[in-house]
Amino acid sequence: YGGRDEVVEAARRAAGDCVKGVLRVEDIDDAALSGRMWSAGVPDPDLVVRTSGERRVSNFLLWQLAYAELYFTDATWPEFGEEELVTAMRHYLKRSRR
Repeated sequence: YGGRDEVVEAARRAAGDCVKGVLRVEDIDDAALSGRMWSAGVPDPDLVVRTSGERRVSNFLLWQLAYAELYFTDATWPEFGEEELVTAMRHYLKRSRR
């Protein structure tokens, strides 16, 4: 999986639908591309947890992360348990979503 590949594939699908006459170029918008993503039909995440002290998204869900809250932790994935999840959720609940 790669977020960039997913966006490119969605754009190709939209272009292909334009060629077929299924979609007009002027109708390509956020919804048109979202519906062609590999994750189509799955809600975008509200919270994404990044483990292992990394401070980057690593080409993960690039389109879907547009409005997600990001939580970074030094805990590695095997160490990330209920206590870390509760901490992440508490941070999320304190944030003001606009």
